[in-house]
Amino acid sequence: MSTAAAEHVDSNDEEHEHPSDAKYMQIAAILAFVTALEVGTYFVEMPGAVLIPLLMVMMVYKFFYVAAWFMHLRFDSPLFTKFFVTGLVLATVVYGILLTIFEFWHKG
Repeated sequence: MSTAAAEHVDSNDEEHEHPSDAKYMQIAAILAFVTALEVGTYFVEMPGAVLIPLLMVMMVYKFFYVAAWFMHLRFDSPLFTKFFVTGLVLATVVYGILLTIFEFWHKG
């Protein structure tokens, strides 16, 4: 890289302070706890009408935490967050449609 390119700083680039290692460990502990809750649903008898929405909420929560902290979306352009949210909404809708098809349109 030339020195002129190295000295050029885009006015749109804003430096932000990265979270500490302790913060990342805290986020990892939260994600591990939510994952343990998800696994724990296997051992608790509950109807599918409660289980599936509960698992979906935990899935979305974990997705946002991972995307926001480990993929640094909290510090990036809001456009990237919109892309991820759009993808999550689309995936959730497709998953809901497939669940509906398998629940209501199967033979037997």
